[in-house]
Amino acid sequence: MSEPCRLFLVDDHAVFRAGVRAELAAAEDMVVVGEAGGVAEAVAGIRATTPDVVLLDVHMPDGGGVSVLRGIDRDVICLALSVSDAAEDVIAVIRAGARGYVTKTISGADLADAVRRVAGGDAVFSPRLAGFVLDSFTGRSPVPEPALDPELDSLTPRELEVLRLLARGYTYREIAQELVISIKTVETHASNVLRKTQQSNRNALTRWASRRHID
Repeated sequence: MSEPCRLFLVDDHAVFRAGVRAELAAAEDMVVVGEAGGVAEAVAGIRATTPDVVLLDVHMPDGGGVSVLRGIDRDVICLALSVSDAAEDVIAVIRAGARGYVTKTISGADLADAVRRVAGGDAVFSPRLAGFVLDSFTGRSPVPEPALDPELDSLTPRELEVLRLLARGYTYREIAQELVISIKTVETHASNVLRKTQQSNRNALTRWASRRHID
């Protein structure tokens, strides 16, 4: 008998995560090995548990599913599970590395089947969402690709967390308390953020973050 498929759930609503667990409880060939409600927690948990498949919410605080995908190994199989069926959301997470995309209206049985299929190497989409992806990669999509932002893309998940808190006016000491790290580590991250974003000081960095709606 083969080993069950090991799943990791990422969604900022604990009630929804509990619902997914309940829906998948009938599937004897899969087991949930971890869950997270935020980006940093998800990245750490996925690295620690090395699941076979990650069920990933798209819209969450601190960058959402795309930030999780950027923080983990590209080889990790992720299936986006979202309330949104907007073309821009589908295309963004697929470009970031997700293997498939289904909406939260999916039944428990169909979700279990989607997990099995991505675990087996398939790409899984509903027909409408598959059309978005095909159009995007063949150049026919009416949805523009997200604008490239090399400076923002160069930041690690932790640096992005520090940037958000700096933009909100947190002091280094407050950031250290919020992220449970040392002030020295905060200073290092802040220095890296300033260097990577090519900003000269904190005020300039705050304006830079505001223009990109980072808060």
